[in-house]
Amino acid sequence: MPIDGCHRSFDELARVVLPAYMALMRKRMQTPTLMSDFAIKGIGPVALCQRFGLERDPRGCYVLIDGTRPIYVGISKHVLARLSEHVRGTDHFTATLVYQIAAARHPHKTTAAQAMQDKTFRQKFEEARVYLLSLSAAFVEIDNPLELYLFEPYCALDLDTGFEAGGWNTFETH
Repeated sequence: MPIDGCHRSFDELARVVLPAYMALMRKRMQTPTLMSDFAIKGIGPVALCQRFGLERDPRGCYVLIDGTRPIYVGISKHVLARLSEHVRGTDHFTATLVYQIAAARHPHKTTAAQAMQDKTFRQKFEEARVYLLSLSAAFVEIDNPLELYLFEPYCALDLDTGFEAGGWNTFETH
């Protein structure tokens, strides 16, 4: 029985589809885009779509890269908008990775909302944003939701972006 319109077997996904997406991701990682390009004021998803030659902001998977080291894998229904949020977001809801990095570097025992009101933590949040702005990103379009959700951990495992390996991925539920 298909799930979310995916008529492929798990075996086909594991042996053919996910490795093909991974090969494409590795190719895209050879010529990534600077994250600072996603922070330019006045340049939103429409202009970014034009820049990348896309008709729409794609559903897909993206990798954040520090130099040559992948450090984070994420997915979104609107990849270009999400990459922009990572570096433009102003709080723990919109800039979740910035918040995660700041909280790891400056642990607190308050709620996220309270931490964001703390001047010292807010400084760590801004430092984490500057760090993200120094990264680059690559992405692949994956239209099928099931394939997308399966690919995220596949890619994170393949690229070794887990928290334990010095990256920022975790699949711990909130």
